[in-house]
Amino acid sequence: MVKKLLASFPAWPALRQLTTDDRSGHRHAAMSTATAALHPRTIDADSVVSSICPYCAVGCGQRVYVQDGRITQIEGDPDSPVSRGRLCPKGAATKSLVTGPGREKKVKYRPPYATEWQDLDLDEAMDRIAERVIATRNETWDPVHKRTLGFASLGGATLDNEENYLMKKLYTALGAIQIENQARI
Repeated sequence: MVKKLLASFPAWPALRQLTTDDRSGHRHAAMSTATAALHPRTIDADSVVSSICPYCAVGCGQRVYVQDGRITQIEGDPDSPVSRGRLCPKGAATKSLVTGPGREKKVKYRPPYATEWQDLDLDEAMDRIAERVIATRNETWDPVHKRTLGFASLGGATLDNEENYLMKKLYTALGAIQIENQARI
């Protein structure tokens, strides 16, 4: 519609301003065909998903715009009571976490004394972790106090209360006593 409107007026902006109802030059009189072709990146999104910024314990709300199964934009959520649509510089750059060229998409493993990383299958990586946790627990188990000092848990701000609760239950069941987290919301 804007393109049709611009086509019907003179090309020179000052003349458009004088010959139309946009005397102040704040609307179509100041617009060029290049600016008329511009539109927000969020307008083409197929869906908008509510999320929470993963960087710190504040828990700022985010709107994730998705088109054809790919993230096209991440912005602050104005409906969030925490951030009211604002994001810090790290939160505003969250899109690069999932779309950046440096993002790892495979499990990486570097054997002892090796200089190169190897790709591992997720199931194999999970099995190795489980085997090592069980072996460490068995080697460091204190039968008198019914605990182990062989491993600990340090949760991060990217985990919410529910995830930290599950981590606490898991490590307590394994016998660990050094369990900390930085839970948010």
